[in-house]
Amino acid sequence: MSDDHYDRVPEATWIPSERLEFVNRYKVERKDTCISCGLCESLCPNGVHRRTEGHARILPPYDQRCIGPSCSSNDYYCVSHCPTDSLSVRASETFSALGDVRWTTEMILATWGMAETGQPIALDHPGNTGSSGGGFDNLHFKRGNVPEDIDYKEFSTAIDLNHREGQKLRIAIPLYGGGMSYGSVSLHTMVSRARAMKAWGTYTCTGEGGYPAELLPYKDNVITQIATGLFGVKEETIMRAPIIEFKYAQGAKPGLGGHLLGDKNTPLVAMMREAVPGTSLFSPFPFHSVYSVEDHKKHLDWISSINPRALLSVKVSTPNDVEMVAIGSYYAGAHIVHLDGGYGGTGAAPEIAKKNIAMPIEYAIPKVHKFLTNEGVRDSVTLIASGGMRTAMDVAKAIALGADGVVVGTAELVALGCVRCGNCESGRGCPRGIATTDPILYLQMNTDWGSQRLINLFSAWRKQWCQLLASFGMKDITELRGRTDLLRYEEKKEGRA
Repeated sequence: MSDDHYDRVPEATWIPSERLEFVNRYKVERKDTCISCGLCESLCPNGVHRRTEGHARILPPYDQRCIGPSCSSNDYYCVSHCPTDSLSVRASETFSALGDVRWTTEMILATWGMAETGQPIALDHPGNTGSSGGGFDNLHFKRGNVPEDIDYKEFSTAIDLNHREGQKLRIAIPLYGGGMSYGSVSLHTMVSRARAMKAWGTYTCTGEGGYPAELLPYKDNVITQIATGLFGVKEETIMRAPIIEFKYAQGAKPGLGGHLLGDKNTPLVAMMREAVPGTSLFSPFPFHSVYSVEDHKKHLDWISSINPRALLSVKVSTPNDVEMVAIGSYYAGAHIVHLDGGYGGTGAAPEIAKKNIAMPIEYAIPKVHKFLTNEGVRDSVTLIASGGMRTAMDVAKAIALGADGVVVGTAELVALGCVRCGNCESGRGCPRGIATTDPILYLQMNTDWGSQRLINLFSAWRKQWCQLLASFGMKDITELRGRTDLLRYEEKKEGRA
């Protein structure tokens, strides 16, 4: 990686997460029969038991530091040494209840940890893989050993977004932020994402809810989206955007369009969308002005006439003939073909749509990559994938399947404290103030705090990619594209996606 490019990598700094309640793996219980003898404090090397100076009684156990029942094999196990049998250790119900098969507790906690410290987890850490029994969870890299000492400056994780005529845009990491509209998430969430992506020299997307004025300081790093509802679409926002994204379909709900419930449509949201406050808003499916490649080209030509310098991205879902959609978009003039799979989406997306419509993204990527290669245009178009890219390893797997890079969304929200409760469609349903339009709830998040956590997350991810590349003897993330030979399939049946 050249020095001038490495200069664009922002510094990760420790950002505390006091507002996030730590989820302890184990619960240490002390009965009232405890005589505060202090033996447990003197035995435990992990600091679970503490007594502050001047306190006659020992303090409540510090559960975060407990290693659990496995400690019973140690000669310092507090439970077996307690003279009054007052101590016990059990699994934490909170730990067991958090997450789901796609976003396991381990994955959520690992994401929180990386967002707090900027330090990567090991490539074989359980937080890199879910328990869905399908998708990326069944794909694993056939990697070699990771060298002990890695100079991260020697590796390039950058990709080019334009391989056609026009402005050349290069991003330092192989990802940018997906469309989350004003109304679906809070303004503080949008600003935190934009600020982090500016620091990384990549992009975030407005979604289809319009372009809030608070994003103007980050306009060079903001993609504006044109979707079927045309909410917030204005020439002034098109003219300032470096990339315009046409959303023809969303992988989490192909064929269903978009839906914003009335209690999230506040007066400010309604003003941005030029709608009536309190009413539910729908984005139809499809664009009723597009029924052919020729119609599609007219759409892209329309934007090019307004902003000739903008790159054109086409976001589509993954039908069985997705390769024909991709080649059609290329000949219509798209710089970026964005494949959106069904594993993504927020808690507002219906489960029946996510699980039963369209092709899984891990099948769509290699299908499109191979077809475009056979057509002789693969190196003339950028292929981006989204829909369930939860971890750095998911991103790498998508690239190995044939994508140039990915779009992320939910991973960013988890880094900001999302616990995957699935109440994203409700105006006051998000307890973390992330996916809400409530003016009180979204004040929970400070944008300085939020942007630094996202900067840290991607710093940790970049280090993981460098470690993976080093294990293959590679120096550049682009060397990984299409290397399906480096992947192995291992079926697991722990759960269902």
